Amino acid sequence: MAKTQNKQIKIKLTGSLIGASEKQRKVVAGLGLKKQNQIVEHYDSATILGMVNKVPHLVTIVE
Repeated sequence: MAKTQNKQIKIKLTGSLIGASEKQRKVVAGLGLKKQNQIVEHYDSATILGMVNKVPHLVTIVE
């Protein structure tokens, strides 16, 4: 897959992982988030956006 743009998005962990299922915890860990209010940067790809869509109640995309 050719990257036409190297645009990066910032993802912030806004919700608590207490009470989250093990799958949701693994998705959040896969994004590189460990602490609440932590922000990480990733390239805007279908894989990353799919992970964000799995846990929309726990993360937000920051501009």
